[in-house]
Amino acid sequence: MDAKDLTSAERRVYRAFPRGDEVDFRDGDDDPVDGASWGPDRTIRAKVLRALLLREGAGRGEIPALRIVGARIIGPLDLRNAVVAHPVRLRACYFEEAPNLYAARTRQLNLSESVLPDLVATEIQMEGALHLTDCHVLGTVRLVSARITGALLLDGARLGSGKGEVLQLNPAHIEHDLWGPGLTAAGQVRLDGAHIGGALNLQNAELTNPGDVCLRGVNLTIGSGIYGERLTSHGEIRLTGARIGGSFNVSNAALTNPSGPALTATVITVGLDMLCVRMRTEGHVRFRGARIAGVVNLDDATLIDPGGTALQAENLAVGTDLQGMRLRADGRVDLRGAKITGQLNLAHARLTNAGGMALRASGCTAAECWFRDAEPIAGSVNLRRAQFDLLHATPDLWPGSVKLDGLTYGRLVPHLPARERLEFLERDEDGYVPYAYEQLAGAYSRIGDDAAARLVRLAKQRRHRSTLPSYAKVWGYLQDVTVGYGYRPMRAAAWLAVLLAIGTVTFGLHHPPPLEHGKAPGFNPFIYTLNLLLPIVDFGQAKAFSPQGPYQWLSYLLIAAGWILATTVLAGITRTINRQ
Repeated sequence: MDAKDLTSAERRVYRAFPRGDEVDFRDGDDDPVDGASWGPDRTIRAKVLRALLLREGAGRGEIPALRIVGARIIGPLDLRNAVVAHPVRLRACYFEEAPNLYAARTRQLNLSESVLPDLVATEIQMEGALHLTDCHVLGTVRLVSARITGALLLDGARLGSGKGEVLQLNPAHIEHDLWGPGLTAAGQVRLDGAHIGGALNLQNAELTNPGDVCLRGVNLTIGSGIYGERLTSHGEIRLTGARIGGSFNVSNAALTNPSGPALTATVITVGLDMLCVRMRTEGHVRFRGARIAGVVNLDDATLIDPGGTALQAENLAVGTDLQGMRLRADGRVDLRGAKITGQLNLAHARLTNAGGMALRASGCTAAECWFRDAEPIAGSVNLRRAQFDLLHATPDLWPGSVKLDGLTYGRLVPHLPARERLEFLERDEDGYVPYAYEQLAGAYSRIGDDAAARLVRLAKQRRHRSTLPSYAKVWGYLQDVTVGYGYRPMRAAAWLAVLLAIGTVTFGLHHPPPLEHGKAPGFNPFIYTLNLLLPIVDFGQAKAFSPQGPYQWLSYLLIAAGWILATTVLAGITRTINRQ
């Protein structure tokens, strides 16, 4: 390169390059967005920069580096397949054409604060960091299959104009962090299959691609965590199959995609916690099949998808707790088959899906399920086959339609009278569900409230009676009135006492004649009546005397009543033995 062919601006760069000195062309606080209007005094041809960067060797004491600030670079900077051995910093520059670093090998590259139409760096190999801090790329940053041994710095960068993909990192390999606090991306950020050894930081970032995917990270691998506090998105964030070594934090994020999923994190693996505190979403949130080693925290989150599924988390596996204190969900919360080692905590929550299902937790398992002070659920509830060691819920929580068959719990809190809990069982869509009554009775038995347990089992028999044919109902009513299906044994004693008194008085006034005169024992109306009522015990009175007329019918009534009372008492004793 002959220095005579260079402009004055290019000669400044030419002289500074061998020593690595910085050349600053700025005039005050001018903005690179206006770089198209910069004059010849700060204009440099891209081919001059290419010639410098590909120049081999260095003089004694020279440490070549290209460091330019505030220049207008015209023509294509073509470094395809080139080996660039020198550091490059082109800060706050304006590029008329997109630099092309396809398959280049280079050291640290710094384009911070610069304005570019595009950046082509597919398959680039960098020994150091790629700085795009506060950079403004009007089109796409192409880093497909790039390998960066340092970090990719995108903090404060502005990418795209709202069309297509604005950042392509599929399947790039970044040894350290992808650092993007304050990033603004108008289009799709694509990270499919990428490997990021450190963290993905999108704090305060804004991703916009309405009605489409704004962040796509299918099978993305993150060595540390995803930090998306205060992230704003318009479009879907799709992280299907992602593997995250640390935490996934989108607390205080605002994710919007009313026409579809706002956040898809299905079949992902998170090594620590998933933190969604005070997150607000419009559209589906999908955690189906996710594996979270620590906590899933949705405290104070607001999930909005009216008539749809606000939270889809079936088969979710949580290593400790799923926290949803003060959660607000407008749309279905789906926890089918979820396995939660610790608590499912929905204290103070409000679940709403008017006209549809508000909570589906069939097959869900958790050590404890808390609905303390939660608002009444507006929408149906499905708890079939759910299993909780402890269930904290008051009857006023549940809607008019529930599904309870197979719901298993060890303990119910707070402790309430059985009559208040029974009304809840009557709301089951399936009608009479025996298992639901046995679970409630068992819960009372385990805390020693046998009276409440008997009341529940009596209610079970009465509910069962309503399902029987008419002839069977008659026998059921008779057992209920007489001995309360064996759960009210004192009723039998009362009936026996009443019948014994009636018989004693009646036969005391009207002695039945003996069957054989001279052989009958002395008549005792009390023992005679008792003998009729307890036919299995023979006191010798019933066989010795034969009442006539209406008194004969009274004796038949006493005998029949005795058999009924004996049978129902025996049934009650049998149930008691079976329970023990």
